[in-house]
Amino acid sequence: MGNIKDLLAMIPGVGKAIKDIDISDDAFKGIEAMINSMTPYERNNPDAIDTNRRKRIAKGAGKDISEVNAFMKQFDQMRQMMGQMNKMKGMMPPGMGMKMPFGK
Repeated sequence: MGNIKDLLAMIPGVGKAIKDIDISDDAFKGIEAMINSMTPYERNNPDAIDTNRRKRIAKGAGKDISEVNAFMKQFDQMRQMMGQMNKMKGMMPPGMGMKMPFGK
């Protein structure tokens, strides 16, 4: 699939921003471990992840609970940002929205 930097460069507006940043392919292994430690229910319903579930995820991923908390906070911030982008897209005149190279 390629390295992470190449994948991120495909997102509109991100390519130029990460041009000079070196991203290690190992940078996301901890996040992957946390996601793999979640149940399918937790992946589909991240709001259901309470303190006990976070402790279990941390233990399963070999991480500290503070790392799981930070990951969940980042996820929530990203979700909010994507929601704001969707709102902005709806306010733009037809033809002015972002064109995605795939799907809708």
